[in-house]
Amino acid sequence: MKTVILCGGRGTRLDEMGKLVPKALVPIGGKPVIWHLMRIFTSQGFSEFTLCLGYLGQKIEQYFGEISDGSKESLRIDRDGLKCRIKLVDTGPDTNTGGRLKAVQTSVSGDENFFVTYGDGLSDVDLNRLADFHGSHGKTATLTAVHPVSNFGMLELDADGSVQHFREKPVLREWINGGFFVFQKEIFDHLDDDPVLEQEPLESLARTGELMAYRHSGFWKCMDTYKDNLEMNVLWDSQAPWKTWPEDHE
Repeated sequence: MKTVILCGGRGTRLDEMGKLVPKALVPIGGKPVIWHLMRIFTSQGFSEFTLCLGYLGQKIEQYFGEISDGSKESLRIDRDGLKCRIKLVDTGPDTNTGGRLKAVQTSVSGDENFFVTYGDGLSDVDLNRLADFHGSHGKTATLTAVHPVSNFGMLELDADGSVQHFREKPVLREWINGGFFVFQKEIFDHLDDDPVLEQEPLESLARTGELMAYRHSGFWKCMDTYKDNLEMNVLWDSQAPWKTWPEDHE
């Protein structure tokens, strides 16, 4: 199965770091976050990627050009632990997520099912089980549902208002969209104009019963802010939960 990575957005909440490089190149442990993401896929047997470029996309082209053997149209990577093939597609600096996906339709036209994910989320999700789940229900789309960690500490209160316990940033019971999608090619029928993928396209699929959720209770974290980046670097220096590949392939 092929994988489409949406990595064209602006890192507006990454402070100065987001102005200098695209979010996909912000480093974790000395390697760009997109390197970590692609290692998650290649370590589980998925090694063909299409990258939807946008803001500062030329810097992503430069990074992969430096470690590749091939042209921009089809880069062959066998370096820094990555062994894969990459196609880079400029989908515009301000295109919405659905528009970016629509722009690379021809890249996955020969596949019945394909992965789509964001360029800033890391997880220990089992991609083969995700693909199997998608194949089992036969619907158009599957998203990976995850439990987010609260950005705030929680209080447990008695009826009279007395504080019983503090819970520091607990994992919430609610489910959210963690990305790591599997789509059938029929998804492109829902991507007219330049839609936000997470709005009308997925909402319409949900209304018609064509959107399913694969529940993942393991690790998931999105690098949305500078603070998230700091936390991910701390995790990498200790025991990164998303690292599913052997030590000798870093």
